Amino acid sequence: MSSPSPRAACALAVLAFALAVGGCGRKGAPEPPPGAPTVKVTRPDGTVEEKPAKPDRPFVLDRLLN
Repeated sequence: MSSPSPRAACALAVLAFALAVGGCGRKGAPEPPPGAPTVKVTRPDGTVEEKPAKPDRPFVLDRLLN
């Protein structure tokens, strides 16, 4: 039985590294930076929740889509 070619071994190592790095991180919604502006939102049940304000950043193609 012959050993795998160096090219195949390198491709396998790169694939394994990409999968390992891609699995890093925390699960859940991204957290806003400290001191970010917030907006108070009232839910239908009457509770008030603070959510991060979304900046108004128009996209280049908005003029064509609207």
